[in-house]
Amino acid sequence: MAEILQQLINGLSLGAIYALIALGYTMVYGVLRFINFAHSDVFMVGAFAGFYLSRWAPKETLLGGLGVMAGAMVLCAALGILIERLAYRPLRERSKLTVLITAIGVSLLLENAGQFIFSANPRRFPTLFPEMNYKLGPDIVVSSNQLVVFGVTVVLLAVLQFIVMRTRIGTAMRAVSFNPQAASLVGINNDIIISFTFGLGSALAAAGGILYSLNYPTIDPLMGILPGLKAFVAAVLGGIGNIPGAALGGLVLGIIETLVNGSQFSNYKDAIAFALLILILLFRPAGLLGKMQVEKV
Repeated sequence: MAEILQQLINGLSLGAIYALIALGYTMVYGVLRFINFAHSDVFMVGAFAGFYLSRWAPKETLLGGLGVMAGAMVLCAALGILIERLAYRPLRERSKLTVLITAIGVSLLLENAGQFIFSANPRRFPTLFPEMNYKLGPDIVVSSNQLVVFGVTVVLLAVLQFIVMRTRIGTAMRAVSFNPQAASLVGINNDIIISFTFGLGSALAAAGGILYSLNYPTIDPLMGILPGLKAFVAAVLGGIGNIPGAALGGLVLGIIETLVNGSQFSNYKDAIAFALLILILLFRPAGLLGKMQVEKV
């Protein structure tokens, strides 16, 4: 039982990171109805931004770590807005397949640019927060980094939910998601709302990159590929386009992955994640919290 509880704690920590990345996928899909596959590489850029910003921050302090995370989120928000402006906005009236291929191209561009700028060699991510271990009973341990992951994820989810549901720009985001033509007719600037959505999602990816690097402290320019794909699975599992669904999907996937990793099937934990995606698409394509929608043609 103690081992199962320990794996659940580890799974919630990993799932919280997946949830932050999945939110970026689900927000962009909710507004534009396409998958931004470059999002996983923004996650990578966030990790490297934290790596370089940490050189000017106080070491192993809560304030310094949060400052590094905030700086990385600002940089990645600007990167997300730039990607939308240069790569996606000119193709907004084109087919979804054209935009999807462009997203894959932007992803490859960021990966290769990362190898050119940062080099392909793995880097050791610095310690941003004080490291301590807390015992919950004789056999269950929670690290301070896991507590940071839980705390930051809960705060960011609450802030995101407040922005989307309680602010004017959040109302505009929901209007653009529901009917972009009607939204523009009532005076909403769709370009600004879409850029804001990309920026917000990219900031969350940066936070996920920092938190992931704290718990798995080796970074490289290709580090975003597998976590990004798993976060996409989490978004589909919870219901793509649904913010609480993305959070739930990330937590469920993280728990499943760590439980499998602690079993005799640990070599197949990645395959099980994608098998879960296939099952969801077959039996509940709308996801756990999504709703089936009928499209008129």
